[in-house]
Amino acid sequence: MDDSELVFPDGSNDAWATARLQVREYQRLSGYIEELCGIRLPPNKQTLLEARLRRRLRSLGMSDFKEYCEHVLSSERGLDEIVPMVDEITTNKTDFFREPFHFDYLTNHAMPDLVKGGAGARRELRVWSAACSSGEEPYTLAMVVADFAQTRIGFQYAVLGTDICTEVLEQAQRGVYPDDRIEPVPFLQRDRYFLRSKNRSARLVRVVPHLRAHVSFRRLNFLDRDYEMDDPMDVVFCRNVLIYFSRETQETVVNHIARHLRPGGYFFVGHAETLQGMDVGLRPVAPTVYRKDA
Repeated sequence: MDDSELVFPDGSNDAWATARLQVREYQRLSGYIEELCGIRLPPNKQTLLEARLRRRLRSLGMSDFKEYCEHVLSSERGLDEIVPMVDEITTNKTDFFREPFHFDYLTNHAMPDLVKGGAGARRELRVWSAACSSGEEPYTLAMVVADFAQTRIGFQYAVLGTDICTEVLEQAQRGVYPDDRIEPVPFLQRDRYFLRSKNRSARLVRVVPHLRAHVSFRRLNFLDRDYEMDDPMDVVFCRNVLIYFSRETQETVVNHIARHLRPGGYFFVGHAETLQGMDVGLRPVAPTVYRKDA
């Protein structure tokens, strides 16, 4: 009996567990994924993609990747598979106060400069975490801005978190985390911005309501033609996501994001990323920190 004939008493077929992604199928899927959302999957990622998409085979009751390819690429029904497929393939590594230099720069340089131009007083300071994953970055930004605002009466601000993965966005919306996730958060901010679960054995914390009220989330594909944003941003954090794109796609995405950045606004990228050599209208002001020409 081969693997495709393995059926359990509950009627389920477990052939998905041993399904193999052939080179041709990998090329078709990886090409489609890059065209769809810009994520580049070189040949050495074939095993990774195979492992992650097996869960989709199981959910759809499919036995092999050939059937999955036909479903995704050759049928109208495949449109419904786009979101769950992207959810599976995206990498969502994040932490509170990740790359802390950026938050120090935001507090000591960027925000004081933006305030001189009226941000927070005459108009709302707008901050965008462009690849927010499960919410640690936008909530960190909200904490940093809230601390900055404490000495400024009536200071107005809003933080937007966007991501292509719906699963992590749901986590971010809840604002609930295992308590060990907030270890990088300074003690003062832990007490100020997190509530511990009454069920101590659960070892969970939740972002306090008054901070969550300043943070909103929505799904965004960087390759969308229209980001549906009416008001420009003062600060954009687009960190550790450009590395998954080709150089051409990086420049396209940065240009699209930068169109939504206010002149004089700040653009932050990850420590392993650079905009050097790109024609994007952003100039470096510190390592991995850029500013839009006024």
